[in-house]
Amino acid sequence: MGVSDAFEKSLAVLPLATYRAGEAIIIAGSKTGRLLILKTGAVVVLKDSIEIARVKEPGAVFGELSALLDQPHTADVRALEDSEFHVADAALLGRDPVALLHVARVLAWRIVEANKSVVELKKQFQAGRAPSASSRLLEKLERILSIGGASFET
Repeated sequence: MGVSDAFEKSLAVLPLATYRAGEAIIIAGSKTGRLLILKTGAVVVLKDSIEIARVKEPGAVFGELSALLDQPHTADVRALEDSEFHVADAALLGRDPVALLHVARVLAWRIVEANKSVVELKKQFQAGRAPSASSRLLEKLERILSIGGASFET
């Protein structure tokens, strides 16, 4: 899932923030009130210090669940390399339908992928497959549901 032309135009007016390799971008439990949209670079998403995803696709959104639900962030995001983000306040989703549509597409993509994984997991259990295969699928499902981006490396 790439960045639409309309969303790209919306991003052009947002301020930019740069994070150096190794720097914390989002800290679980914090509440920043910001959306971060990856422009360049790569990040790692961590839950309880366990790596669950690496994201490098421009347009990947971080902080959307916190913004939509007005809750603290649920994962840490750290720069793997020098990375640049478009920065928007969470209120952007209430006033910019293009941004809201982009975030909705990201979340819809996660639901579609999570559903596929759940079906595959059920098939594995019904077939009596080895627990290691099911464990890998559960890890994939966790990555899908936890990441802030539109895609991730497996």
